[in-house]
Amino acid sequence: MKSKICELCKKYTDLDEEDIKILENYSLCMDAVADIENADVFIDSLTRDNDEAIVIAQAKPKNTKSMYNRSVIGEIAYRKNEPAVLRTLQLGISTKDIKALTQEEVSVRQTVAPIKNKDKVIGVLIIEKDITEKINKDKYMEVLEQSYEKLTDTLLYMTENDGTITNHIDEIIMMFDEEGILKFANSVAEELYLKLGYRDNLIGMKYDNVSLDDSKFKDIINEGCIQESEINYGKYFFNIKKIISSRESFKLILMIKDITDMKEKEKELILKSVAIKEIHHRVKNNLQTIASLLRLQSRRCVSEEAKNALNESMNRILSISATHEILSQEGLDELYIFEVIKNIKTSIMRAYRNPNAELIINLMGDDFKISSDKSTSIALIINELLQNCIKYAFIGKEKGQIDIKIERGDLYSTISIIDNGIGFDINHMKKNSLGFTIVESLVKDKLYGNIKINSDKSGTKVLFDFKN
Repeated sequence: MKSKICELCKKYTDLDEEDIKILENYSLCMDAVADIENADVFIDSLTRDNDEAIVIAQAKPKNTKSMYNRSVIGEIAYRKNEPAVLRTLQLGISTKDIKALTQEEVSVRQTVAPIKNKDKVIGVLIIEKDITEKINKDKYMEVLEQSYEKLTDTLLYMTENDGTITNHIDEIIMMFDEEGILKFANSVAEELYLKLGYRDNLIGMKYDNVSLDDSKFKDIINEGCIQESEINYGKYFFNIKKIISSRESFKLILMIKDITDMKEKEKELILKSVAIKEIHHRVKNNLQTIASLLRLQSRRCVSEEAKNALNESMNRILSISATHEILSQEGLDELYIFEVIKNIKTSIMRAYRNPNAELIINLMGDDFKISSDKSTSIALIINELLQNCIKYAFIGKEKGQIDIKIERGDLYSTISIIDNGIGFDINHMKKNSLGFTIVESLVKDKLYGNIKINSDKSGTKVLFDFKN
């Protein structure tokens, strides 16, 4: 367990060696606590995200059944599910008997105590007890109260005792006898049918004459079950429930909800999606225009230093443009990471000019969706790192290879840029250069990750991670 705690802390937290050692020592007494309390016991630590903690140790009781079917070590505890854990981690005070939802969707009550290194909270000890049985009973009663049978009895009671109550319900209520004749309609029903062009009194009409879909009274009764459907009637949209009653005086209850406004909002969202696609398309075009202007300016430059600076700026702009190009096609706020990086790779290879050296760029690993904001940051980072490889890694070499490896994790994913170039001395790296400053800033401030660089004579590996 000790090595696992160390591994998880180094990967997901900012704890140092001394902090980790203290947590490892606490883990040694977890089994005893679990047996004494007849409860599941955990140690969690805060990740780099203030709303998430990582489970680094777990102990199950021997004298009673654990609530967990599997180990949850390495999984995330979210503030919205386990507020007591995050509260104690951030305030450093104990939290007792607070309701929580575990990683296995089990309702529990948690008692949480802080684990400290001097004044610094480095983790929490959690004791969990099951309350699922009570929750399930509450849910059963809630469902029972909302069942259609209960609803039917309630509507019939209101109609027979004080029909005006149903006028305050925003749904249309209509009740038909065993012959399909309308015996009751609330005022909401009368208002709607007036809008639909009905001029006669609704009471006394047959179901088949007031039905808003193609259903027949006889077929509904023969089917004998609750039916629910969504229909379009002219410019209106309705959700219709047909409930069969055991009483002959009111054999069929029809409940109709006007959902026209909701459908209109759905249409608005679709139109906005189209508009967003067009915006991304225009942003992409504008960025490419700026890049073209920089390219023209670069060609006119006499100074080699100025020319290189313009070319670097042009490539940065094109890397952002690559994201907007994909978004202009998809119209979504998420896109596949492979597609983003492939666009950067294509742009880099198009601009690569060295007839005396052969360059291969490989893309491998896991492909998954990321947000548009995240994709822009990753595109800029990949662009900077690839440009740096091409510029310095293969000096004096006839062939060069760059591998881009993507690995998806539970909380953080990693991207590695690996070249087989000549390498360099990391101790003499210019950390104040614009390119490195951009990369480091984006990784830490935008992606909430870390960056690591290793280099020797066989090549260089740059690895950075980002929060999913």
